[in-house]
Amino acid sequence: MTGDPPMDPGLIRFLREELGETVTAGGGWDFSGPLWLWRGKAKDGTPTSTAWHFVTIDGDVADAIRAAAPGRSAAWGSVYVEVTVGETRWRTSVFPSKDVSGYLLPVKAAVRKAERLVEGDLVTLTLTV
Repeated sequence: MTGDPPMDPGLIRFLREELGETVTAGGGWDFSGPLWLWRGKAKDGTPTSTAWHFVTIDGDVADAIRAAAPGRSAAWGSVYVEVTVGETRWRTSVFPSKDVSGYLLPVKAAVRKAERLVEGDLVTLTLTV
C-alpha cells in the first residue's frame, strides 16, 4: 500500500454525491478474490485460443472505485488503477461489469508468472486509484 490510510467508501460517496466534491487520487483498498479464466468464442460458439485471466472486484471496493472514478476513467468506463500483488506492482485499468455490479481486473501473464498464480488461486491485492 502507499502508506495512506484506506479511504472509506461511504465517505467517498458522501463527498461526491452530497457535497459535489471530487475525491482525490490515492484511495487504496485491499481485496481478495479468485483468479478466473475467460475464454473467447467464435461467432458460431466454438472456443477460440483467446483467453484472459481476471479477478472480480465487487462490493464495497467496487463502490469506492465507482465513487473515485470521475476524472480517472477511460474507454468503456474503465478506471485507471495501480495494483500490487505480492511483490509485483503494475498499472492497468479495471473494467465495469454489469453482471457483478463491479469491475474486472485483468491479470497479465507477467504478473501471474512472477507471483506463481494459476486459475482458481485466491489473489490478495492492493488496488489504488
